[in-house]
Amino acid sequence: MQEQLNQFEWNKVWELVQRPTHQNIIGTKWVSRKKMNEEESIVRNKVRLVAKGYCQEEGIDFDETFSFVARLEAIRMFLYYQGKFEMSMMGELTFFLGLQVKQLKDGTFMSQTKYTTDLMKKFGMEEKSYVNIPMNTSVNMDMDVDGKSVDQTRYRALIGSLLYLTASRPDITFAVGVCARFQSAPKESHMTAAKRILRYLKGCQEVGIWYPKKEGFKLVGLSDSDWAGDTDDRKSTTGFIFFMGDTAFTWASKKQPIVTLSTCEAEYVAATSCVSHAIWLRNLLKELSMSQEDPTEIYVDNKSAIALAKNPVFHNRSKHIDTRYHYIRECIAREEVQVKYVKSQDQVADIFTKPLKYEEFARLRSSLGIIK
Repeated sequence: MQEQLNQFEWNKVWELVQRPTHQNIIGTKWVSRKKMNEEESIVRNKVRLVAKGYCQEEGIDFDETFSFVARLEAIRMFLYYQGKFEMSMMGELTFFLGLQVKQLKDGTFMSQTKYTTDLMKKFGMEEKSYVNIPMNTSVNMDMDVDGKSVDQTRYRALIGSLLYLTASRPDITFAVGVCARFQSAPKESHMTAAKRILRYLKGCQEVGIWYPKKEGFKLVGLSDSDWAGDTDDRKSTTGFIFFMGDTAFTWASKKQPIVTLSTCEAEYVAATSCVSHAIWLRNLLKELSMSQEDPTEIYVDNKSAIALAKNPVFHNRSKHIDTRYHYIRECIAREEVQVKYVKSQDQVADIFTKPLKYEEFARLRSSLGIIK
């Protein structure tokens, strides 16, 4: 408990003030639990601070647990620059939130091998054959209205498990994202596609991300889109990834909320999402005393989208686009980001926007820093 309190004080979680008049004090208590490693052996006892009280306005009792929520980007950043940050856990970090961490002389390796193995057992995939790509390139996923329905609870459990696995496996991010779109009414075709991801993982359970030790921490992003890729509503898919040096530490694949009228517009909307995330990352790095002095470079493989982003004048070609997507222009004007062109064959973010054949998929996967 004292160690936890020391961390609260060190991180300046709160500051002590005089008690306000006519206000009740919320009672607290400590709740302890056992922390396990990947072999399910007890490594230490953990505690959480719980607040208990009574809400006079609503007339109800409450019991609230206080715990910190860490974004995975921050966790990966801490792993990459571990010597710069103090760790609250005693000893070398080896297992954290289901992530297995191996700290070596020349870098850090992060994987979810045990989690993947447990997933195979849970969904009965131990005896199934494996495939070399997570998504079939010859099948277009849609709502499959006439298809046979499957157990919604089991399908959602599978998707939720796979979503957490993307913490160290960016190579399955697009496939999992597409399957996640059909959780409200899953069909046999959707379950088959989701289980194909497991079959892909079966052949590469021990791979993870390699974070080599380097001094530089220049932030670079790549943005891409697949125009009108969703066959149900013709919305496009945004994909982006950020590197610190040669290390991939944050990525995303998501369907765009609006229908775009051209490849240029789809790339423009994707680039804006990427820039918004870049601004958040720049602020995070600034808080960690790792400020980015130069504008963050964002690479896009569509010259028309780049020209549209740099044009401060609203004209007929862009006035119909939702106002929020012109945020990219302000960021360029403030010199927080620079949008640059990259050839399509060098666009790593392509792996987050569409299913790819094995040769292209394997080439881009290696660019992400995924190794065995």
